[in-house]
Amino acid sequence: MRSVRPEVVHVQAHFAVGRFAAAQSTRLNIPLVATNHFMPENLKYQLPFNLPDLLYNRAAALAWRDLARVFRNANVITAPTPYAVDLLRKRARISDALAVSCGVDLAAYPQRTTKKGDNRQTILFVGRLDPEKHVDEIIDAVAMMDSRVYLRVVGVGRQESNLRRQARVRGIDDRVTIVGYLPEEELLGEYARADVFCMPGTAELQSIATLEAMASGLPVVAASAKALPSLVTTNVNGALFPPGDVTALADALRYVLDGERVKRMGEASRLRVQQHDFSLTLDAYERIYRDAIQRQEPHYSWRGLPSKNQPD
Repeated sequence: MRSVRPEVVHVQAHFAVGRFAAAQSTRLNIPLVATNHFMPENLKYQLPFNLPDLLYNRAAALAWRDLARVFRNANVITAPTPYAVDLLRKRARISDALAVSCGVDLAAYPQRTTKKGDNRQTILFVGRLDPEKHVDEIIDAVAMMDSRVYLRVVGVGRQESNLRRQARVRGIDDRVTIVGYLPEEELLGEYARADVFCMPGTAELQSIATLEAMASGLPVVAASAKALPSLVTTNVNGALFPPGDVTALADALRYVLDGERVKRMGEASRLRVQQHDFSLTLDAYERIYRDAIQRQEPHYSWRGLPSKNQPD
């Protein structure tokens, strides 16, 4: 950083490299922009053991305090959704952070392919195969649905072998395909051939995969959790279901897959995702960088670290 002497530093996390870069920007008097994609839930499910709720809640409070310390000297703080901004206000006591979508390159995603002579209905999931994504719920839902409903899962993670075993036990391994990691060009084809995208995750601050599915003209069935309701509206571009309710998930998938709803809701998804066009994200960050470089007043109000007596 001393050698390059950047005009502005932008960190995307408060761990490791981000922590060091934020500290050095302060020492070297370089404007700092900080973006948060973190929730303690993202780490909870990565632990090799189950943490009791009491200990988890204490650890989560400490994690938010740590984030606030690292980001305290930032000129501008952003998060990808209004939900994520509100989370910063409630948990880290950071007010007036800006919501800037991660964005998606709309031009890169082809429209859904019209099927001819194939009565299969394909549900697609894209993402990490980890516990907080709850892919097992989609498999259970498919087992409750018509035999022409198929599931394709794109991604890798710790739950992969469990998910394959679950499909076999439920007797639907011929209707569930876990394809693993795919390069970008092949992933585009998966979006284009699917009928509906499903995101049952409960730790989403935005969900890039959901944005990509919407850009591909897919309706979305998602858990009514965290930031997902900001992307999906029932009977507009898909359906929301109560997290963990597999019966409701199966009902939501049947509803969206019925008749002309797939096409109508897919078109609504494509229309809604326009506000997340990557060009708008780039424009927003260019303005933020210029403001930071010109040493304008920060776009947020710093209220200080929460005291030990304040509720989390």
